[in-house]
Amino acid sequence: MIRNLNVGAALMLACSAFAGCSTPDPTAYSGLASAAQLRPNVTDKTGRVPYRYQTNVDWNRYTKIIVDPVTIYNGPDNQFGKVPEKDKVLLANYMQQQFTEKLKTRFAIVSVAAPATLRLHLTLTGAKATTAVLGTVSHIDVAGGLYNTVQAARGREGSMTGSVNYAVEIYDATSNRLLSSYVTKQYPNAMNIGASFSAMDASMVGVRKGADALLAELK
Repeated sequence: MIRNLNVGAALMLACSAFAGCSTPDPTAYSGLASAAQLRPNVTDKTGRVPYRYQTNVDWNRYTKIIVDPVTIYNGPDNQFGKVPEKDKVLLANYMQQQFTEKLKTRFAIVSVAAPATLRLHLTLTGAKATTAVLGTVSHIDVAGGLYNTVQAARGREGSMTGSVNYAVEIYDATSNRLLSSYVTKQYPNAMNIGASFSAMDASMVGVRKGADALLAELK
C-alpha cells in the first residue's frame, strides 16, 4: 500500500510540475484552409473544441457526403511531438475508416459533387502517445485512481494518457462554400484503463469519440 501511494504521489507531482498528465490543446493552426475564419469558441466549456467557425446551415438539406482523404498536418505549429511517422499514418487511416463508417449511417457516401452533398475534410494535426507503463499504473494506483476519478467526473484527461488533435472542415460540395469548421482534442474517459495499454490506444479511442460527436452534430 505504501509503495502504491508513493508511486501515486510521484505521478501527481510529475503532473503538477511538468504538465505530463495533459496533452497540448489544439490551436487555430495557421496552415488550415479555414484558419482565417476560426474564432475562439466561447460556448465550449469542455476545452475539447477551443476554436470554431459556424454558418447558419440546415444539415437536413444534405443527404450525401464526400469524405476527403485525411491530411496529416505538417505545419510548424503541428502538435505531434515525438509521434513517429508510421503512427501518424496509422491514425490518419483509422480516422478515415471510422468517420466514413459513422457518417454512412446518416449520409450516402459519394465521390462526386452534386446537389444536397457535403464535403468533409479532416486534418490530423497532433497526437500524443500514452506514456508506457505509467499510463496503466496511474489508473490502478490508489492516488492515481483518485486523480482519474476526479478527471472523469470533470470530463477531462486522465493521467499519462494520450490524445488526438485534428481539424474538421465541412463544405457544400457543389459551391465549395465553407459551412463549418473547428479544431478539437479528443481523448478517452479518464477511467478507461483499456485505452492505456498501448501507445496509440488512447488516440484511437479519441478518433472514435470524435466521429460520434460529428455524427451527432450533423443529425
